[in-house]
Amino acid sequence: MKKIRIALIYGGVSGEHSISCVTAGAIMGALDPARYDVVSIGIRRDGTWVPGETDPDALDISRGLTEVGPSDRRIVIPPGDGSQSLLEISGGHVRELGGVDVVFPVLHGPFGEDGTIQGLLEMAGIPYVGCGVLASAAGMDKDFMKQVLTSAGLPVGPYLAVSPHRWRADREQVLAEVAQLEFPVYVKPARAGSSLGISKVASLDGIGAAVEAAQEHDPKVVIEQGISGREVECAVLGGRGDEPAKASVLGEVVLEAPAGGFYDFDSKYVSTSGLTMSIPAKIDEATTARVRELAVQAFSAFGCEGLTRVDFFIAGGEPIINEINTMPGFTPFSMYPALWGEAGIPYGELVDELVALALERPRGLR
Repeated sequence: MKKIRIALIYGGVSGEHSISCVTAGAIMGALDPARYDVVSIGIRRDGTWVPGETDPDALDISRGLTEVGPSDRRIVIPPGDGSQSLLEISGGHVRELGGVDVVFPVLHGPFGEDGTIQGLLEMAGIPYVGCGVLASAAGMDKDFMKQVLTSAGLPVGPYLAVSPHRWRADREQVLAEVAQLEFPVYVKPARAGSSLGISKVASLDGIGAAVEAAQEHDPKVVIEQGISGREVECAVLGGRGDEPAKASVLGEVVLEAPAGGFYDFDSKYVSTSGLTMSIPAKIDEATTARVRELAVQAFSAFGCEGLTRVDFFIAGGEPIINEINTMPGFTPFSMYPALWGEAGIPYGELVDELVALALERPRGLR
């Protein structure tokens, strides 16, 4: 049987660069060399595309967080019908690397899971793992994400979106609208992932500093009313052909943090000693069924493909969607693969299924 030639693209310019490298190493190690030929492509923090690591162990988190290193070679994916060759440019010379059957863009955050690389791959005519352009872009922007969810009749918490222009020109009105929310509130970059730049704010006096901190990651900001409840996550996997998407078992994020602490980048990836994931979550059957139903409905509302993780708060027994993540963390210890592992799909089989879904998907408008 002919091997599948897969390009694994990782790194990127977002604050989640190192996490992407770890994810790439895990996926690379899970790809059966009898079935796949892997083309490794790293995107450096400055945005240059270079030949990537070929040894998955070099990206293992046990060696510490890493990043894509320097190279005098550049990798280019030219537009075309999918049959064109990848190019390597070095010292003014161009070398053809051959075509690929599918791309797995293992990129988190802006310029990765926000529709940008998905658009590039659409222009190149190459199948790729994960959601398309619109679902990726709308899912990445917490404002538009909530607008899509609301229009589909799905439950979201009260929030306010603040553009950079409005913050500069109409700050007093913004603060007046924030005052209508119940404190504490969470001030977040609209399009940064992995809980970067988030502040928990107890009163109106702290909003200004929190907005400025969020704007270090994204000029557009959302301010969300705090919801006191359990944090539960559900993984959704696309179906083959016309089969419906499937929801996993539920997992619960349990964070034993100091007073005022919350689930931010450090608690996820750096100081993780107080963080546990309870899988399956100890939640009653009726609520579990409702969360799983809402997760699939959210997947459908965005027109998602392949994979998505949907995060919830459960407050007073009622699920509220916090956000969706169209390229969730995918290390062997991340919630998305852990949930499917509990459901009976081990990591390597999950990777295989995502690649198969990408290859099955028709190209062009669909």
